[in-house]
Amino acid sequence: MTTSPTTNPMTKEMAVPAMTIGGRSVQGAGRFEVIDPATGRVIAQAPDASGEQLDAAVRAAREALPAWAARPRRERQGLLAEVAGVYMANQEELARLLTKEQGKPLARARSEVAVAAHWYAEFAKMELPELVLQDTPQAYVAVRRVPVGVVGAMVPWNFPVVLAAWKIAPGLLTGNTMVLKPSPFTPLTTLRLGELLQAVLPPGVLNIVSGGEALGPRMSAHAGFDKLSFTGSSATGRAVMRSASGTLKRLTLELGGNDAAIVMPDVDVDAVAKALFWGAFVNSGQICIAAKRIYIHEAIYWRMAQAFVALAASTRMGPGDAEGVELGPVQNRRQFDRLRELLADCQQRGLRLLCGGEPVPGPGLFFPVTLVDNPPDDARIVREEPFGPILPLLKFRDVDEVIARANDSEFGLAGSVWCRDEALALGIARRLETGTVWINEIQTASPHKPMAGHKQSGLGVENGLEGLMSYTQPQTISLKRAG
Repeated sequence: MTTSPTTNPMTKEMAVPAMTIGGRSVQGAGRFEVIDPATGRVIAQAPDASGEQLDAAVRAAREALPAWAARPRRERQGLLAEVAGVYMANQEELARLLTKEQGKPLARARSEVAVAAHWYAEFAKMELPELVLQDTPQAYVAVRRVPVGVVGAMVPWNFPVVLAAWKIAPGLLTGNTMVLKPSPFTPLTTLRLGELLQAVLPPGVLNIVSGGEALGPRMSAHAGFDKLSFTGSSATGRAVMRSASGTLKRLTLELGGNDAAIVMPDVDVDAVAKALFWGAFVNSGQICIAAKRIYIHEAIYWRMAQAFVALAASTRMGPGDAEGVELGPVQNRRQFDRLRELLADCQQRGLRLLCGGEPVPGPGLFFPVTLVDNPPDDARIVREEPFGPILPLLKFRDVDEVIARANDSEFGLAGSVWCRDEALALGIARRLETGTVWINEIQTASPHKPMAGHKQSGLGVENGLEGLMSYTQPQTISLKRAG
C-alpha cells in the first residue's frame, strides 16, 4: 500500500515511502537513517534493499523490457508527458520533502521539481529518426537505434530529483527499462516519486531501490545491467568503471568539476558579480557545474571582490523551510568535514579570507560563504573541487596566462567567460578544455544541450540528441535487392 510521507507526532519521524519493484510498493529488508542537515535530527528510517531485492528489481526490469521496447515510441512519449504532469500535480509535497532531506530552500526545491517536469516534457518531444544510407534498386541500407536493455541509474544527493530525470527520461523514451538508486543521504523524494509513478508506468519499467553504501557497488557489479548511468565524484566514477568492466556494461559517467570562470576588465562589475555569486553558491555550492575558481582581471579585481563580499553579507543562510532563506546547509557531515579540512588548509597556509570562515556552532551543517583572496595556484582550494560555499578569487593579467591556468586541472566539466567583446570571448571559450563553456551566462543547462565531461570529469554524454543516443545502440540493416 502506498504511504504518504507525513510526520508521526509521536516519533517526529516521517512515514517513509516504500521502494518500487515490479510496479509494487516493497519494504526494505532493513532500514537506515535519513538526517535533516539543518537540524541534525533523524527524520526517517528509509528502506535498505537486500541483494535479493536488488535481484528482484533487475529481474522485473528484464521481464518488462520486451513489451516496453516494442511499444510504439509515440506511446512512450505520451507516458513521459504524463510523468511530467505527475511531478507538477504533486510539486508542493515533493518540494517540502526534498527540502527536509536535502536542506535546500523551499523555493529552490519547488524549482527543482518543476525543472524535472520540464525535462520529461521536452524529452517526450524528441525523435530518433532512422538514418537511410542507401535506397537504390540494388540495395537498402539503414541505421536504426535500438535500446541498450536494462539500465542501472545512480543519482547523487545534491539535485536528486532533476538528476534522476536526466536519466529516466532518455532511458525510458528509447525503450530501456531501469533500476534507479537514489543517494542514501536523500532517498525519500525519489522513493515517493516511484510510488506516484506506479499509476502511470507499466510494472517493471521503472524500479526504485534505496540502500546504504553497499548497494551502489552491488549495482555496478551486477551482471543483470546492460548499462550504468552514474552521477557523482570522479573517484567513485572510477570505482564504478572498474566494477562494470567485468561484464562490459555501457557507461555514462557524469563526474566532478572544478569549473573556472574568467572575468575580463570590460564587464559590468556589479551585474557579473551577482551572476557569478549565484553561479558559485546556488545550492550552497553543491553543484557539479558551479563556478569553483573565479579568475578576475587585475584591473577590476578589488571592485569585484568587494561586490562579492557585499552579496555574501546580504544573503541569508538557514533552514530551507524558513522564510527568506536563500542558502541552506551542507547536505551531509562527510561533505561538511571536507569543507572544514579545506578551510584549515587555507588557514595553515596563511591565506587571507575576505569573508566567512569558521562554521556556526550547532547541530545544523551551516558553512558560511567564504571567499579566499588570491591564493597561489598550488593551494588545495584551487586544485581541488570544494563542492560547498568556499571559493577562491584569483587575479590575472593577460589572456594567454589565464587560459593556461584555467586549463591546468584534471577536471574539464564546464567553465564560463565574461566579456563584452564577443569575438574575444569566443576565442577564449574555444581554447578552454571543458565539455561546456558559457559566455556571459552560467548553468543554462537544457534538455536539448548535450553535457559531456572532458578529462576526469566524465565519460559519455547526458542531454541533447547525443545524450538520448547514449541509451541506444546502432543496428545496421543491409538489404540486397533481387536483381
